Amino acid sequence: MNLAAKPVVLVTGADLADEAVRMLQHYHLVFAGARPTEDDLLALVRVHDPVALIVRYGRVSAAVINAARSLRVISKHGSGIDTIDSDAAQTRGIAVKAASGANAAAVAEHAIALLLACAKSVVPLDARMHAGHWDKATHKSIELAGRCLGLIGLGAIGLRVATIAHAMDMRVIGHDPYANNVPPWIESVELPRLWAEADAVSLHCPLTDTNKELINAATLAQCRNGVLLVNTARGGLINEADLLAAVRSGKVACAGLDSFQQEPPPSQHVFQGQPGVILSPHVGGVTQDAYVKMGVGAARNVLQVLEARMPEPVFAAS
Repeated sequence: MNLAAKPVVLVTGADLADEAVRMLQHYHLVFAGARPTEDDLLALVRVHDPVALIVRYGRVSAAVINAARSLRVISKHGSGIDTIDSDAAQTRGIAVKAASGANAAAVAEHAIALLLACAKSVVPLDARMHAGHWDKATHKSIELAGRCLGLIGLGAIGLRVATIAHAMDMRVIGHDPYANNVPPWIESVELPRLWAEADAVSLHCPLTDTNKELINAATLAQCRNGVLLVNTARGGLINEADLLAAVRSGKVACAGLDSFQQEPPPSQHVFQGQPGVILSPHVGGVTQDAYVKMGVGAARNVLQVLEARMPEPVFAAS
């Protein structure tokens, strides 16, 4: 096929898994780079007039959507579509798809890693050991067995976290009004009860207008003293100033955070250097396996809309 004749798929990133590239072999892939701005995307859609966007990084605004005359589908390289103006897409009849569950294992593992790091003081003990200290006689960590984990969101990721926590002999409660097929050992509760009973809270819900800054001074005041908090979902779910105050007061014993209100966070962010806060740069879903799964899922969603079929993924020979 002549390259010039191929319809364009614009990827808001610098690369895509080889398996996904092969699936899209009948399309011309244009890559926007690692950190595309709105102006970058506007320029690219005006030049290339893509039929599809695969969204890895950056925001897809109404202006970008409306500038893409031939656009038919916006496919998220992952599960969260809050960086896409879905209302603008819906107005134009453009499908918005997510590679749901593609990174569920990776994010769930990262959430458990942060939970364990908080409970076992992994980061401060590591720093103390490197500085030549031996704190065996003075340090006591938190045993999670028998304690209560409260999950906000019981989708693919939340359920995986629940399964691991259950295997660790934790009691699991959860809040998700849209959840289906919740196993009987997860007790579904309303938020006031979750705040009151959970020894640890882990966030696994999308960011919406109704749950923005769900974690704030008022909700933290309802939690148990010394609660652990993990967020591998969206930074906008947390009022960062209120969380900082709760950490400093001891209301929150430790917070493990993989997402932030602004990404990357500004220099000299209030969490930097703060004891009791463990930080990672929104990498919960960033593994080689998840990279392939998300790429393949995003490509499949593009082809489902453009070609009305569900192609089999094409994997490289091992």
